[in-house]
Amino acid sequence: MKLSEVKLALNNLKTIGFQLPNGQLVPSHFHVTEVGKITKHFIDCGGTVRNEEVVNFQLWNADDYDHRLHPEKLINIIELSEKVLKIEDLEIEVEYQAETIGKFGLDFDGTNFLLTSKQTDCLAKDQCGIPEEKTKLQFSELSAGNSCAPGSGCC
Repeated sequence: MKLSEVKLALNNLKTIGFQLPNGQLVPSHFHVTEVGKITKHFIDCGGTVRNEEVVNFQLWNADDYDHRLHPEKLINIIELSEKVLKIEDLEIEVEYQAETIGKFGLDFDGTNFLLTSKQTDCLAKDQCGIPEEKTKLQFSELSAGNSCAPGSGCC
């Protein structure tokens, strides 16, 4: 989800909710403690230099139940971040504290922002010798026309 999509969704909400991949909601007294731009400059295992930029939201739970974050306040924080940090319309990455800091993608279901699971991946599979994943078929998916029947002479 891009920053512009988050702002658009916030304009239509009365309250903000974030839902974890397991379906549990982040406690409603969370704070967005950071909105920033993260730049990752790296070399992948195939030797290719890469640059990635994302907008980062950091969610934090406090024992402060009286100061809930409202949509208009988060929009103000985002717009200030865009102006001061020169943030463009980038994809959002969300940090949230679990056993350790978790990184999540972001989606929206019309009511809540959904924290989506992220996975590591090899970006240079062709150079590392990692074979392309083959499509797996079930025997029930194979058409009878492509099979060899006993006595048909195809074998």
